Formats: sequence, structure tokens, C-alpha cells
Amino acid sequence: MKDIQNLRDDRRINIRKVGVQKISYPITVLDRAKKLQHTVATVNMYVNLPHRFKGTHMSRFVEILNRFHGEFNLHKFHLILEEMKQRLDAEAAHLEISFPYFMEHADTAGSIGTERYECRMHGSLQEDDDLVMEVDIPITLPGTDRSGDGLPRSMGRWGYARVAVRFNEFIWIEELIGLVQQGIGGEPDLSDSVESMCRHLGEALADTRAIGWFRVVVENLADGYSTFAAIESP
Repeated sequence: MKDIQNLRDDRRINIRKVGVQKISYPITVLDRAKKLQHTVATVNMYVNLPHRFKGTHMSRFVEILNRFHGEFNLHKFHLILEEMKQRLDAEAAHLEISFPYFMEHADTAGSIGTERYECRMHGSLQEDDDLVMEVDIPITLPGTDRSGDGLPRSMGRWGYARVAVRFNEFIWIEELIGLVQQGIGGEPDLSDSVESMCRHLGEALADTRAIGWFRVVVENLADGYSTFAAIESP
């Protein structure tokens, strides 16, 4: 049987991208407190094919993913991209994963809770590799005490900050989240504008040596609409 995917194609029409997407896959990511955290990711894998090939075997993407047993860190990300590019004889390889990351935190009363953060990693390899880490950090309303009625403190969701970064050196997910929370402030002035909050976050990221590039979007969720501001480093 002929291997149609590897036959030469003389029409010189480049296929921009080909691959698989929305793979639900168990992964492990680095956790500063517990060393590793098990979670479930949605994975997209695709390549840019040279015009001389008609296509590629889609099963090879999952084979490559299985070889790395769902372990994701900066080094493994590069190795997966490298193998995709080599095995599929591609001009460029791309890998995207999105996953929930969980962190324990204590509130002002000392109670321990768990917060969920939506994380994404986008990697590409052509001549050089490029990796962008993106995290959504929720911004919550400060709790307010009601005296005399015995009701507990009330918390609400003001909005979120979506932060994307390229690294100069390794940084923990927890460090990035903590940096953003510090920029927002432990008890943020939520009467502040999205523009002002976005500017504060940009200043905090720009002063961090481990971060080479960043993009910040701050969104306030209101009834029936939302407001946002965005900033990006040069």
C-alpha cells in the first residue's frame, strides 16, 4: 500500500497548518509546594508542512505525546516540539496546552481554601523555539462584615487579569500568580479603573528580571457588559 502522506506533491501549494486538536490528556506540571501536580489538559498539536508532501499521519501526533507521558515543563515542551518537527518533516511545529492549576490559600480568617487558575502554554519551533505562558488570575471583591445580623463575610468576583509572558529564566506558576496578585494588591481598590490596575500590573512585570516580554488584559465584569484594558511590553 502506498504511503500517500509522504508522496511528493508537485502543485507547490503549502498547507499552512495540519494537526489534531482538543485532545483531553492527563498531565503532570511542576508544583512549587508539592513538586508535581496532576491535572487534565486540552492539547492542540499541529505543524506547517512543506509543499512537497501531501499530508501527514495524524496518529503520529498522539504517539509523540504518549512518549513523554504527559510531563510538561519548559525542557519537555522543547523536546516535544523538536520531535514533532523532525518526525513529521515539518517546517515548523506548534503545541498548545490549556489546563486548570490549583493552589491553596488562606483567607483573612485563617481558613484554607483552593483557588483554580486557568493556564495555557503556547509553544512554536521553527528555526528557534518560542514559548508563551498565560494565566487567568481572578480578582475578587474584598469581604465585608455585616454587624448585628450574624451573616458571614460575603465575597464576589470583580473580574480577572489575563497575563501572558515569555521567560528570560525559569519561574514557577505560583511565582507568576503571586507577582500578579501583588501588583493587584491584597485588598485592591476596586473603585480603581481597569486602566489603572492594568498599568500597575505592567509595572510589576516590567520590573521582574525573569520576564522578557508580557501582555496584560484586565477585565471588569459588570451587569450586561464588561470593561477592559490591555498593555503589552515592547
